[in-house]
Order: sequence, then structure tokens, then C-alpha cells
Amino acid sequence: MDTSTQAQAAAPKLQQQQLLQQTNAAKELKVGDVNIVPLQVTGPAKDRLNLIILGDGYTAEEMDKFQADVERNLNVQWSVEPFRSYRYYFNVYMVQTPSKDSGISCDPDDGNVRRDTVFKLQFASQCPADKLARGVTYGTGGTEARNNILNNYVSPQLGIPANAQNIQTLAIANTFTYGGIGGVHATTTGSSPQGPLVSLHELGHSLGNLQDEYAYYDRGVPGGPHPEREPSSNHHTRLTSSEMIAKQSKWWRWLGEESESGGIIRAADHDGHESGVYYDSNVWRPSEHSMMRHTGFYFDQVGREQMTQRITGMRNAGAMPLASTPVGEVGPKDMVWVETMHPRFHILDVTWEINGKEIKDMHNSRHLELTDFNVQTGDKVKVTVKDQTNFVRDPNYLNGPRMTQTREWTIGKPLPKTEVEAKFTYHSVTDHPLAYDEVAFVETTNPNDRVLNVTWELNGKIVENTKNSRLLDLGKLALPKGTSQLKATVSDPANPNGPSETIHWTIDNGLPTAPRTLSEPLVKLDGEVEHNVYFNEFDMRLNPKDDHNGFIVGEFRLDHDGWYNYFGFPEKPEGTPFKFTHSGTDVKALTYGNLGTGGLSKATFEQSYKEGDPGGPFVPGFGTHIVEHRAIDATGNIGNADQFKATVLPGNTPDCTTTVTGNQNGGLVVTKGVTCLKDAVVRGGVTVKDGASLVIFNSTINGGLKADKANLIQLFGTTVNGKSEITRTASNVTFAGNTFNGGLTLTDNNQVSANKQFGSYGPILSGNSINGKLQCSDNSLTVNDFGAPNKIEGSLTGQCKGL
Repeated sequence: MDTSTQAQAAAPKLQQQQLLQQTNAAKELKVGDVNIVPLQVTGPAKDRLNLIILGDGYTAEEMDKFQADVERNLNVQWSVEPFRSYRYYFNVYMVQTPSKDSGISCDPDDGNVRRDTVFKLQFASQCPADKLARGVTYGTGGTEARNNILNNYVSPQLGIPANAQNIQTLAIANTFTYGGIGGVHATTTGSSPQGPLVSLHELGHSLGNLQDEYAYYDRGVPGGPHPEREPSSNHHTRLTSSEMIAKQSKWWRWLGEESESGGIIRAADHDGHESGVYYDSNVWRPSEHSMMRHTGFYFDQVGREQMTQRITGMRNAGAMPLASTPVGEVGPKDMVWVETMHPRFHILDVTWEINGKEIKDMHNSRHLELTDFNVQTGDKVKVTVKDQTNFVRDPNYLNGPRMTQTREWTIGKPLPKTEVEAKFTYHSVTDHPLAYDEVAFVETTNPNDRVLNVTWELNGKIVENTKNSRLLDLGKLALPKGTSQLKATVSDPANPNGPSETIHWTIDNGLPTAPRTLSEPLVKLDGEVEHNVYFNEFDMRLNPKDDHNGFIVGEFRLDHDGWYNYFGFPEKPEGTPFKFTHSGTDVKALTYGNLGTGGLSKATFEQSYKEGDPGGPFVPGFGTHIVEHRAIDATGNIGNADQFKATVLPGNTPDCTTTVTGNQNGGLVVTKGVTCLKDAVVRGGVTVKDGASLVIFNSTINGGLKADKANLIQLFGTTVNGKSEITRTASNVTFAGNTFNGGLTLTDNNQVSANKQFGSYGPILSGNSINGKLQCSDNSLTVNDFGAPNKIEGSLTGQCKGL
């Protein structure tokens, strides 16, 4: 599309003035008022995807809350690819419209009553809604109210029709309840911990034409087998990998790669990922997880490719925007130019040709001064702009109009002489710092006979060898740690002392962190990485931090199985830690925090799958897990990941009937009940008699430990400075993180399983140091370390040989 940028010269300043004026105006809003705030404007509305964010159920006194919900929503969106890289392909506007009532209608977790709001958002057309209702729709009169605002307020400001295909609305409902819908007019909920993830999922539908990968249509009800036909969805199949490769169809180019959202990308194979598009079997998706299956994970490569080409092609327009000198005739001394789109972390390739021969050493220049090339009348000049992102592999996209554009001119009649003031038209946003590795950009006015000069300065020093580029790849500069100052100045070489313009940015070269707080373990094991031991479950709270303002996104990854957004915990107040359990926690027929097979988040009915079921049988996640965590700041900087280990054991600690602490002179004999030693020192040996139980935490036994026919023996973080003999225990032997300095013998002990679904296991010996012989025989099953190896400085015999 041919666009003159001269009329756009005042756009950045105008945007900043509007933002200030309209933010101030929001303080005096009342019911019936409409206030539009531009949050991000990177180009003309006709050449961008325009995200219009509406708020419903926010009163005039809650406009600050609405703005905070919008910021959280957007920062989560900008943290996930391809939105992170293609952020500047979007203009974003916030529409403030106070409602009479706070909240929305028929909210199953908030009164389930009708409320008077601007857009009449509701969980059901009639109250009360079902307790599992999750679709947030426009009620009677709500669509008309939205269309009125689009027609009479948004469209005039953007300069495009209200029904333009590159307008996407997102209505944020003022409720804590999970919910939303997709489509051109999507919805989500503002205070829900997962609200921003619902937005991303719905944009997967609205922008990417992606389908749900659910195994159900109604929560809690398996969807049944898919019909015996190939689904139309580009990320569902019934083809095996070999069939897909032979046909070169669907996601054949991505097969066998590690998925960005966890696992390996497969097809309808024995190890594939069965269920999707509302069916629980007989259909396969590319990855174990993804944004379209369980909100919280990334889009996998298949979904990301689809999203990318839809974004670069401006949704249904099918063409990557490219402003340029008007095509047609140009004079031999004219300057021709293009203004490309601006991904944040890579540069579009620009090549120039004269009469079919490529001009070398143009360094991706967006300008061509024809006077340098002795062109003649009738010569042909061509420019090709390509997006070569590795997010896309399909050549039909890469070489098609969504990601490749050309412009051509013929040397002939000169362009009319133009006199324009040296100004910037658009540029990288200045209301937040730039990421340390992004590509800063500016666009300028363009006279027809020369290229305006752009000079870049970093921390007061001229950046050399930029070749008058409008782009500066910050990732290639030796930026100091912390904050840097960048500025760009445009001036006219024909009038060096004339008007110029300068823009300033802050660069953030400091990485965010996500410090963790974990629930109190049974014991901490030694090692370079924090390693805790728990029974059944543990909690993790992340507190993302950065030295710049803006909402910071936390993420974590369980056992290298796809990064997952840290949002607290579903249906719980802000600040609630995320809970990991061996089989997850059921929240409205969805399971979260699952350590077992199938991954972190699942449909609850999948937790009872048996052999032969898709992905079955389900096995609870007892054992040792690695959890990595990191933060992404408001600029898009991704912090370094930290990690810890958690060994989750089956069982529990019984209630104490007797507790011993401090120094205990002489030996100790346990004859009945449950005796607990906590931070104790026993100056002698410990003996446990028939039927009694002993639980020890962080203590020292300066003698031996002998138990015969005890009911239960558990030791955590304890040192035994003598021989340890445990025989004929009735129900449970669990030792973790202890030091046995006189060897250890385990004979004829019975271990009663604490989890029927997991099945049987032998005595538990996890993360101990054994200085002497380890002898194991005739126990109910082989001794099990649950993934936490023991350090053994002696011989191993019998059932312990495999440790």
C-alpha cells in the first residue's frame, strides 16, 4: 500500500498529548462518559492490527482498577510469542466507560444476579448461571452499546471504519470469576488470576483461527471419539507422522522437534498426543500442552506459525503493510523509499534491484538515491521486503504476500519537488524502556530528492557505522549493565542548521528476577541446587521483581515440560502460592498443579484414565521433580532461570503423642504411641518396641537405632552415630536426608502404600548418606529412593543393590 508519511509527522507527540489529557480526564468520568486512551500507537491504523480494550462493570471510582487490569493483561500478552516479537504490529487503545454497578450479571461466584453495566456482560442470559459457566457474552443492549462507541468514538479517532477487519475488541469484565469468549469481539475477566491467559487463548481463536484442543465440550464430560475423517483444523490430525510427511501436510515440517509448550511434536502415532477439538480420542494434536489446550502454556510452534502469518498479514487482509514512494514513474535523480513493519527482535530483509540485478552493500537500507546509480529512462527499479522469521517454515507464507512484499518503479518523469520539515513520523515507543536486545526504529518524513540524516547516540556517544539507518540493533551493542540512554536525531543535509528533532529512550539492560518462597519441607537435601523433600505436595510463591515500573510476568517450568505462566492459583486471592500435588487439585472440573503423567494442567476426568485410554494410565507424580522459574519484565526482557528440586513422597507424618526436644541423657526406649524427636540430641541409643512409632526431625542419636515390629519409623535430617537395624516394621519406613554413621540394615519390613492409584513400593530411602554397609532383604518390595540418590560409602546387598 502506498502511503505518504508527511501527514503523520505529528503523530508521536499527538499520542503523548492525548494520553496525558485523556488519562487526566478519566479522573472526572461519570456514567455515560466515554474516554479513549491510546496506549500504544506504532503506525497508521489502516496498517496495524488495532486492539480496542473495553471495560464493563467498572464504576467511575474503579477506573484505576480497570487500568491496572489492562496493564496486567497486556504485559502477559506481550510476554508470549508471537506477540512479544510482533508487539509493534498492534495499536492499542483503552476505552473508559464507567458502569452504574460494579461487577457483571449472572456471575456464579459473585451473587449470580443481574447488574446494570455499559455492555451488559453476563455469564448467562438468565440468572442464576450454572456454577461451571465460563462464557462471558454481551447481554441485551450490550452489542448496541459497543457498536455505538466503535462508530462514534473509536472510528473517528482511528480514521478507519468501525467494522474494519483489522479492529479487534477485548471487553474486560470486572469480576474475579474465570471466563471469556473468542471472536472479533472477545471477552475475558479482569480480576481472575487467569484472565490475561483467557485473552491470549481467545486471540488464538480471533486472530489465528486456531481451534480449541480440549478433550471435552462441557467441562467434566469426555467428548467421545472423533469421527473417522481428517479434521479441517490445521493443528489437529488423524494422520501418522509417516503419512503426514508423505503428504507434506499439516505440521510435517515441525515433527520430532521439542515443543515450545512441552514434549515432542508428534502426529497420530502411538506416542502422539491424543484428544482435541472437543473429542477425547481418535484425533491428535501436535503437542502435549499449548495455549489452546490449557491456558498458561505457550503457543506451540504449529500454533505460533499460524498466529505469526496472520499477524504479519494483518489478519484477513492477507498482505504485509509496506508504505513507499508511490509506484509508477520516478526521475533519475529522485530518492525512493519504503517504510517496513518493525518486529522487535529481528530486522526485515530489504533488497533493491535495477533491471533485475541486485544492488550490493545496501545494508537493508529503506532508501535508494537513484542519482548514485546512473539510471536511464525506462530502467526498472524494484525493492523486495521479506520477513525471514524462524517462527514460520511454510514457504507459501514466507514467500507469499503475508510475509513478502515488492514495489516497482520505472525511470521517467521526476517526482514533484517536495519541501518537508525534518521530523520523525513513528518510532519505538518511549513510554517504557527498550529491551536490551530489541531493534529500535524510527521513521521520518521523506523528501523526494534526498535522504534525511538520522544520528544515533548511546550514553552521549555517537554510534558509528549505522549508515544512516532508521534501525539500531541494540543486541549488537556492548551495552553496560543497568540503564542506558539512547537518542536519535533527524536533520536535513540540505539545511544542516535548520530544524531537527530528537527522541529519547531508556534502555533496560537489567534482567528481572522471580524469587521463590517454598512451603516448609520435611528436610532439605545437600547439593548445589536447593532440594526439598515433601509428603504429597508443596507450594511455591514467586515474587517477580525488576528495577523498572510495569507489571512483571512470572513463569515456571516443571521437569522441562513447557513454560507456564505464574498467576497464583485458580479461584484464589492474589498472593496465593501455586500448589503442586502428586495428582493435582481439582478446580471446577480442571486439574492444576499435577505432578503426575500428562503434565501440569489437565481435565480432571483424565486423572482416572486406565490402560488403553488416551495417554493412560494416569500415574501420580511421586518422585523427584525439577522446577525452573523466571520473570519477564514490562520491556520484554527475559530473566535468567533459577531452579530447585522437590522430591515428593507418598505418605504423611502421624500426629505425635509424645514430643522430645533438646538434650536427652542416656538412651531412649519407645514403647507405645507416636514419639517425635524434634531438634533433639540423644546421648545414647534409641530402641522402638512392638507396635510403637518413631518420627525424628533434625536430631542426633549418639548411639544405635534399633526397631523391631514397630508400626512406623520415619527419620528426616537426622544423624545416627551407631548401627541402625530396622526389622519387621508393620506399615511404613521412610528415611530422607539422614546420615547413618554405623551402616543400615532393613529386613522384613512391610510398606503399606499411601496411594492406591500409584500402587505398591518398598521402604523409602531418599537422599541419605550411609557410612557403612547397606543391607536390605525380605522387605515387602525393593527399597525405593524416589529419584533422590543416596550416598553410600560401603557395600550394598540384597534389595538395595539397585540404589
